[in-house]
Amino acid sequence: MSPNLAQLHPYPFQKLRQLFADVEPNVARQHINLSIGEPKHPTPQLIKDALVANFDGLAAYPATQGSEQLRAAIGRWAKRRYDLALDPATEILPVNGSREALFAFAQAVIDTSVKQKPVVLSPNPFYQIYEGAALLAGAEPYYVNCTAPARFQPEWDAVPDDVWARTQLVFVCSPGNPTGAVASLADWQKLFDLSDRHGFVIASDECYSEIYSGAEKPLGGLEAAARLGRDFTNLVMFSSLSKRSNVPGLRSGFVAGDARLMAQFLLYRTYHGCAMSPTIQAASAVAWDDEVHVEDNRREYAAKFEAVTPRLQSVLDVVLPDASFYLWAKVPCDDAEFARRLYAQEHVTVLPGSFLAREAHGTNPGAGYVRIALVASQSECLEAADRIVRFVQSL
Repeated sequence: MSPNLAQLHPYPFQKLRQLFADVEPNVARQHINLSIGEPKHPTPQLIKDALVANFDGLAAYPATQGSEQLRAAIGRWAKRRYDLALDPATEILPVNGSREALFAFAQAVIDTSVKQKPVVLSPNPFYQIYEGAALLAGAEPYYVNCTAPARFQPEWDAVPDDVWARTQLVFVCSPGNPTGAVASLADWQKLFDLSDRHGFVIASDECYSEIYSGAEKPLGGLEAAARLGRDFTNLVMFSSLSKRSNVPGLRSGFVAGDARLMAQFLLYRTYHGCAMSPTIQAASAVAWDDEVHVEDNRREYAAKFEAVTPRLQSVLDVVLPDASFYLWAKVPCDDAEFARRLYAQEHVTVLPGSFLAREAHGTNPGAGYVRIALVASQSECLEAADRIVRFVQSL
């Protein structure tokens, strides 16, 4: 077996199960799980109908590059959403969800033949796939802390020059998981300048881009490049239908950007054996072409944030995120102990922030926070908020 497997950390939810292993929750209260970022809103009927109408696709082998129909639909969405004129033939590649593609992309990009061990940078806290992808590609993960004083943006200026010199890939997550923070145009400019100087690839994870409040849409990586008059050299974005369209089980997303990188990634995927089912592709095209269900979804999340956040603010240090469906709440004690006691006393599950980060540069930037995913119904989220308030008041 690969020795790199021994470097993998337990997943946050495995740690959570271990944390709760000997806890007897208050079964007089129904369990409300706000720990997992799994959309619970109903899947739109038009997507279900498209699946049923395209069952014949199960009788054909899919093309790794995906159908022209799907790539064209994604291109139309990118034009509507970001005013980007992407070439569906060379700059768009359908994938089986952003998680699969983020992992695979690192395997295709990292060059281990160099003299010094390659480095993969990621934000900290982070989506653990970034770390696992780096380790299994034979690279060294380097964690760039994201803290409140820095608007929860990666502190790129703190990265030493000798680390930049070995960096081959940088993962960016905007809107961020778990903080919901969105990178500004100035943030992107700084990262682009560093990429130009050091030659690394930027992988922009944007799977939460469609969950936001207000009129200002989160800025995307390719969009930022276009606004700054740049091409897409060494830049790709990852997007997904899971959060946007409430179809996490569909496993459908795309990668778009630098045509040179896309051609090499397509070659890798041809051997990887990860082509998307034609049935899923047909339903995905329908989903990308429709915005009505996305607007409805966004309004439902906004209503939950508007109702829940003020209640929690009475006892916790928490603000509305720029985007995403998470609240990143500072708690008055150890975050793991907070989650454990909340589960025992109120039968509400939240995720300790320290489980989503690594000790780096003398601190764990997730420590002292919990991630609260407002994915349940509004009534459940309000009930959970009231229980959390009662719990904190009892401390």
